[in-house]
Amino acid sequence: ENTSSFEYPQVKESDLCSIIYTSGTTGKSKGVMLSHKNIVWTAQQSFVIQNVFPADRFLSVLPLSHTFENTLGLILPVKYGATVYYLRKPPVASVLLAALQQVKPTVMLVVPLIIEKIYKSKILPEINRRLITRVLYKTSPGRKLIHKSASRKLHATFGGELKFFGVGGAKLDNNVERFLMEGGFPLAIGYGMTESSPLLAGAGVGKTRFLSTGHPMQGVKIRIDHADPITGLGEIQAKGENVMVGYYKEPEITQNAFTPDGWLKTGDLGCFDKDGNLYIKGRLKNMIIGSSGENIYPEEIESLINRMEYVLESLVIEKKGKLVALVHLNMEELETKYHHLKSDAVSFLNEKTDEILREIQAKVNIELNKFSQIQRVVLQPLPFEKTPTQKIKRFLY
Repeated sequence: ENTSSFEYPQVKESDLCSIIYTSGTTGKSKGVMLSHKNIVWTAQQSFVIQNVFPADRFLSVLPLSHTFENTLGLILPVKYGATVYYLRKPPVASVLLAALQQVKPTVMLVVPLIIEKIYKSKILPEINRRLITRVLYKTSPGRKLIHKSASRKLHATFGGELKFFGVGGAKLDNNVERFLMEGGFPLAIGYGMTESSPLLAGAGVGKTRFLSTGHPMQGVKIRIDHADPITGLGEIQAKGENVMVGYYKEPEITQNAFTPDGWLKTGDLGCFDKDGNLYIKGRLKNMIIGSSGENIYPEEIESLINRMEYVLESLVIEKKGKLVALVHLNMEELETKYHHLKSDAVSFLNEKTDEILREIQAKVNIELNKFSQIQRVVLQPLPFEKTPTQKIKRFLY
């Protein structure tokens, strides 16, 4: 068949390329209109953070409707001639482990949930299993040694050739981040949103700084609006070729997403350190105003709760002027631990659960300032409902 007569449509870089509906942690999903330039420019600028070569192998585990996966996991490798492998089945543990050994990826992009599950189900129990490692883990040098050893094993599990492990889409648990950094795992961190195609800031392998999302991406300007004179905290606002055209058929919402001088309002709270590294502290919408006007960031309290033993996830909300923590526990782990008490297992488990919740409240409150104290901890029996990018739909609670 003669293909020379085939006419390609004339596409301008400013033309609409895709409409991606944001996951909506606060309710209504909006269609984000991204142009060809938005996406391709972001992929090109990402090359500065991590060079991609034809010999690279990407293993895709995230949906392509996720801008993170689409721009960095498809357009970026295709632009620079690398290979992308897709799974035929959902990425459950058995499928993923087999694929990792077969593909031996050099690049992977994940959301925190994936690596947090591995850490909580495989790495932590292994450390807690033996008295010697439990004791060593309480000292800084001992912890680093254990992290290095566990990280080597994890690297082998991932196929042994991984050189870039990009985490984005939500905040990574502090303990997991410390483990990956101290263990020498090829961690890279990115920050962005669908509205910016998605990358706004990032830190490549070896350039990560604990709890920071790195420097603004080359060509992107970031400013902190109305920064608090003491903490430096304010809304993160951005400008660049990666910022969306607008929300589909929503001119009013589009207008509200930008400042009068044309900067994208991210809705995230953050600050810069003296070296220009960006730190995200939470969502502006989620911020709770305390009784005396103090700013309380629920995400910071949640990250403390999520470090506690048996905790899978948590959500901090305000109820009648009080801070309440909803906590989802790993009941399977508890049942396994106390299954030998068959005669009265149910009432014992209920007692144990209450005890764990009280302990969580006491331990977390020690680390919090006076106005951020949790007044109640409530068991959340079912997992929280989540968006496609695995963020809790806060508005439901």
